[in-house]
Amino acid sequence: MESNVITLEVEKMMLTANGKLNLSVDTRIQTGEFVALFGLSGAGKTTLLRILSGLMKPDKGLVKFGDTVWFDSSRGINIPPQERNISFMFQDYALFPNMTVEENIHFAQPMKDNATALELLSIFGLSEFRKRKPGGLSGGQKQRVALARALARKPQLLLLDEPLSALDSGMRLTLQNEIYKAHQLLGATTIMVSHDLGEVFRLASHVLCIKKGQISKEGTPDEVFSDSSISGKVQITGQVARIAKQDTVNIVTVIAGGSQIIKVIAFDSDMEALNIGDNVLVFTKAFNPMLVKLMA
Repeated sequence: MESNVITLEVEKMMLTANGKLNLSVDTRIQTGEFVALFGLSGAGKTTLLRILSGLMKPDKGLVKFGDTVWFDSSRGINIPPQERNISFMFQDYALFPNMTVEENIHFAQPMKDNATALELLSIFGLSEFRKRKPGGLSGGQKQRVALARALARKPQLLLLDEPLSALDSGMRLTLQNEIYKAHQLLGATTIMVSHDLGEVFRLASHVLCIKKGQISKEGTPDEVFSDSSISGKVQITGQVARIAKQDTVNIVTVIAGGSQIIKVIAFDSDMEALNIGDNVLVFTKAFNPMLVKLMA
């Protein structure tokens, strides 16, 4: 049904580190889904979030949330951010330094609701820090405050721009659980930019891979990242951290799940176009570990 769909048909010329790039997206997102935007830096992921939020105007196109038109270039419609019932959580959390934790949460509420604020403080383990200002909080605590503030508005759409990128792997895993809990609690559509494959598999029900301003693949994480031609009982996604030449073979070190280290022997023929930082799938075939590069 159209009322359960977010429609995105937009174009926007972007200026990137590599020059001009035209963002051209035409897709539909089911409301209530947890969607991951995945791709290299400069591909257009954050621009897409900003267009959805109303913070950036597309050059042309259509943005609809259900039956409500947020942007339509053909009819001159451009609903401002404050009327879109969205919450946008930025990479730096954007907390007000002169406000306490409790005041930051209240600020996001259209009408002050102390009961809801206290409930959010309790859910995210912030009750004892309610009178503390952001300068006295750890990175993980700031992330929780930003998440609680985003939920305080009770938005239809929660937008997250790499919210965990500055945290260590242990804290990332803990707060991924917090984000998923927030998504379930809110019952809203959540769209998150992420470069972390493990994070995408743990959280997202739907993935949009953005490459050079266009959607190159979309579907469930398994559909997007798993190669159906690969057999084997064990399949692990990770990122290449090191490639070391040893006699006639290469030793490829892959980091999976943020902290798991896997070493795979690869011949030169397996190494074509493989570089440090590439996302790969490690799998077993005839009891031998092998790897294949994942293309976004």
